Amino acid sequence: MFIIYDKTRQRVPIKVWLESEDQLEEQCLQQALNLSNLPFVYKWVALMPDTHSGYGMPIGGVIGTIDTIIPNAVGVDIGCGVAFMDTNIKADSISRIQYEEIVSQIMNRVPTGFDHHRIKQQCKVLDRASIAKKFKKNRELYDEIENGYYQVGTLGGGNHFIELQEDDDGMLGIMVHSGSRNFGFKIANYYNEVAKGLNKKMGDVVPRHYDLAYLPTDSQEGKEYIMWMNLALDFARENRSKIMGTVQDVLYKNIDDIEFGGEINAHHNYASYERHYEKDVWIHRKGAIYAGKDVLGIIPGAMGSYSYIVKGLGNPESFKSCSHGAGRELSRRAAKEEYPVEHVVEDLESRGVILGKTRLRDVAEEYRKAYKDIDFVISQQLDLIQPIKRLKTIAVIKG
Repeated sequence: MFIIYDKTRQRVPIKVWLESEDQLEEQCLQQALNLSNLPFVYKWVALMPDTHSGYGMPIGGVIGTIDTIIPNAVGVDIGCGVAFMDTNIKADSISRIQYEEIVSQIMNRVPTGFDHHRIKQQCKVLDRASIAKKFKKNRELYDEIENGYYQVGTLGGGNHFIELQEDDDGMLGIMVHSGSRNFGFKIANYYNEVAKGLNKKMGDVVPRHYDLAYLPTDSQEGKEYIMWMNLALDFARENRSKIMGTVQDVLYKNIDDIEFGGEINAHHNYASYERHYEKDVWIHRKGAIYAGKDVLGIIPGAMGSYSYIVKGLGNPESFKSCSHGAGRELSRRAAKEEYPVEHVVEDLESRGVILGKTRLRDVAEEYRKAYKDIDFVISQQLDLIQPIKRLKTIAVIKG
């Protein structure tokens, strides 16, 4: 970890879990500098080793704020995160043909990309929200609750995935990466616009070009955003659980005597009210996970590489956080320009990885070489986490 702190252009320091400033892209660094000058940011800005530029705030960024919350520091996919489960089955006891059939069955039951379920799904989170008077006050977003019933249990596109994996002991595991889908996206965009309007009335204390419009947490708008954000977090968690349940059901029907255990389900796009350095602040984790003392977390790599189950060390300097993945090395456009579809597919085949994807033209966006090396990322944060399990991809389903 190193520190960037020029008192002539920063209000607070930036702590970076990398080796040098050369490893930060220019836009990512500028966004971090913008964060460091917010009047309400607490202590310092923390950048995890997977950091890269995002909207307003770098992905892989962590900040604490005093009495304020920033929609763009949570992100548009509120509650995006990863779930994992172990099994009692040896990965090599299943043939490649069986894996291919399992992937096909999962894809028939879990909509990917922009697809949603055609039939309304059960969702406990939305059932509770639909009858709560507090949500009915916002008619625009309340109407999205009905749409959410068709989105729960769907994967989405981009870097979201379902993977069947093998750990270093040869055991089969399941990993799911998804978030709050269009439901959370609508909430995020709605309150970012609300924050922009409110900031304009307050005199634009934060420059507009930062794209970090904020809401005072004691304002009606701030309280509403927190309420809807928490709903999206709960929805995202149930979404991952639904997908995981579908994968389990498929495996039950294809593998005799399979059992599941060791479940982990963690957000990496959220804000929560926490106590750090004897003060209660709003910790925003955008592409970062909670890594409290002995808390289990998941750090996935790119498809076809490795992922890690880790144990948090509770390091206060990162606000008890760590990276959420490998982090992009190339933009989506740059990855597609540099790597032909055929190259990516051949690379996965050479690694024995089964790919489940209906539309191949954008597969290079998620190519492993478009991401940082996961082992390097892990090596840069051994003061934040302890790796306890390594997993390699057997089969991956992408939107």
